[in-house]
Amino acid sequence: MIDFSQATIESMVVHHIGSRSEAEPIRFSKDTMDLQDDEMVKDVLLNYFFKPFKDDSYYTFFHPEDLEQNIVYTNVRDLFEGAGDFYQSSIQISEWLYENSNHPKIRGGELYLAVFKNVVVDGELVDAMGVFKSENKETFLKVYLNNQNFELGTQEGINIKKLDKGCLIFNTEKEDGYKICSVDNINKGNEARFWVDDFLGLQPREDNYYFTKNYLEMCRGFVDNVYNKENDVARADQIDMLNRSMDFFNNKDSFNEANFEHEVMGQPEIIDAFKDYKESFQQEGSMPLKEEFDISKSAVKGQKGTFKSILKLDKNFHVYIHGRRDYVERGYDQQKGLNYYTLYYEVES
Repeated sequence: MIDFSQATIESMVVHHIGSRSEAEPIRFSKDTMDLQDDEMVKDVLLNYFFKPFKDDSYYTFFHPEDLEQNIVYTNVRDLFEGAGDFYQSSIQISEWLYENSNHPKIRGGELYLAVFKNVVVDGELVDAMGVFKSENKETFLKVYLNNQNFELGTQEGINIKKLDKGCLIFNTEKEDGYKICSVDNINKGNEARFWVDDFLGLQPREDNYYFTKNYLEMCRGFVDNVYNKENDVARADQIDMLNRSMDFFNNKDSFNEANFEHEVMGQPEIIDAFKDYKESFQQEGSMPLKEEFDISKSAVKGQKGTFKSILKLDKNFHVYIHGRRDYVERGYDQQKGLNYYTLYYEVES
């Protein structure tokens, strides 16, 4: 959890990163910004920079050969240690971003770099550095007075409620590559990877959030790819498996794989199929799945929306099943030549 209620902006600079695919250049500011006397702007900027980071998903700096070759990491480390120059580091980071903005869908925009004091992350008071990019511009109406008449005009600007890309680097856990959070609300698919992989050089921080998220994704994948209609599993049974998996993570504080298999999977043949799928899931995705860990409720909340409990019957009915599989019966009507479901309940509301 991030608390920026007491945070202050110590240094800040803005550069413009042109679209490389359209051969637009970088335009550098001559110096850092002076925000000392404008408290309103500082408050707006703090909300703009910090509000998008809402979950507990963290990263660390990474490089496949040597962490010292990660350009963003070395610049941030030198700044935290008092050995670097903020403005010169902003130039190097901007040039590195431009060099890695090769995909045609990556647009030009302003790059903001800022140093923050008095940020609290998971209860620890630290300094932080932020790297943010705005690509989308919006048109705003402007009302102004002209010869005692109110008139309307338009002005292009940045919507302060929609941060396009951002990264917060906290001055803690330096030996592990720092504690970092990152968002990209613009690019999706392969073009989105440039921000995390190519530019920042990040990898997921292996913590309880990471382990919880991975295991829930694997459970959903098992239902989609193995425990499915192709293997004669009714959709109601698939939904029941998803519900029981989510209930287990919702109601427990810690995860134990043996208990999960016993309470959720139950039958030996399903457990064996689940273990086989888990092994392939780890190999294909290079995702470690621990057998025991403390469950992150933030990660569970983030995955709830992906666990669909809807039974779709042709185009006529959508049935939401949240539990009590024993109250749902499936059959086939010989005379009508149609499948049917019988639902039992106690109270209608």
